[in-house]
Amino acid sequence: MPTPSAAANAYASLARLTDPQGLTKAAGSSGPSFGAMLKEAVNAINQTSRASDTQTQAMAAGKANIVDVVTAVAETEVAIDALVSVRDKVISAYEEIMKMPI
Repeated sequence: MPTPSAAANAYASLARLTDPQGLTKAAGSSGPSFGAMLKEAVNAINQTSRASDTQTQAMAAGKANIVDVVTAVAETEVAIDALVSVRDKVISAYEEIMKMPI
């Protein structure tokens, strides 16, 4: 079961991804690009997944608590769900743009 902190972290990551200022800056501005923010989010999920794998391996070796393992897996699940939601919104926006007449 996802913990409140895992959900809060996932929503914070999602908020960074959907920050209107980060997405609407001009090409010459000093802010991060959408691609850079997306890469950062994927890297964060990758790190969370690796931590979950480490906890799972430690549990298999008898060196970890089951609560820690479940928490790590739940955090990874919430982070992946948040990224999938953002992906779905991007695809939906792309499809709407493609439907617009020229």
